[in-house]
Amino acid sequence: MTIKKVTVAGSGVLGSQIAFQTAFKGFPVTIYDINQAALDKAKDRVKSLRHAYRRDIAASDAKFDEGISRIAFTFDLAKAVSDADLVIEAIPERPDIKRDFYKKISTLAPKNAIFTSNSSTLVPSMFAKDTGRPKQFLNMHFANQVWLNNTAEIMGSPETDPTIYQEIVEFARDIGMVPIQLKKEQPGYILNSLLIPFLTAGQELWVKGVADPHMIDRTWMIATGAPFGPFGILDAVGIRTAYNILLAAEKEHPDAGLETIGAKLKELLDEGKLGMESGEGFYKYPNPEFKNPEFLKG
Repeated sequence: MTIKKVTVAGSGVLGSQIAFQTAFKGFPVTIYDINQAALDKAKDRVKSLRHAYRRDIAASDAKFDEGISRIAFTFDLAKAVSDADLVIEAIPERPDIKRDFYKKISTLAPKNAIFTSNSSTLVPSMFAKDTGRPKQFLNMHFANQVWLNNTAEIMGSPETDPTIYQEIVEFARDIGMVPIQLKKEQPGYILNSLLIPFLTAGQELWVKGVADPHMIDRTWMIATGAPFGPFGILDAVGIRTAYNILLAAEKEHPDAGLETIGAKLKELLDEGKLGMESGEGFYKYPNPEFKNPEFLKG
């Protein structure tokens, strides 16, 4: 099978990036989300990528506009997947929502369509049965700013067909990603297995009152030369995503003492502070304090 038509389900920060990168590399893409309001936000997110593509990879306006022209938007799930060769799921990091979604599209998508999940922490064997096509299901996880941080971590379940796995490896290359091929299931893949403990450690320092988020980030940035600290990363990932990951971790490890962090993140969400996507999280955007050279001077 050759992948020609791609559907991206979920138009949040990363879903929109995945969809545009795929279209930018020449594939017709359909973006699906649950209603018109979500799709309107997705259109704005996609359009807002122009400056980054121009700045980071020297994309011309003409090339960017070609990518835009290859994207369709719909909240009709049957229409979204009716002729898809590949469905990339990028919906909220909640097992119940994902299971329901896969059960629905299992009867709507073509029998030969491949399903992949961009889940940050959940492994494909959790949902393989729900897809109705376990041999054609695997995970493909992207990092934020996909055009620049161009990894695609590819992880199959024990039931994934090796031929399908290799097809997704080639697709990842086709859209400009470096395929990171995992040999077995691992919650969090490689990237998040390293990143999540780091982010959790930063948040623990915050909720314990050791230091505020800006001081924690400042310390990390000065000491390591990194462009972001943990709270700048949380804003980029999206605080809603971080919260959902934390809830999943709390269920898996109820004695890990994550409730306090969850409560603090929930306060931010209740205030509409979603991170970079809403213009405010731990910092205000588009000009967060950590990008000011004075930030590192204390």
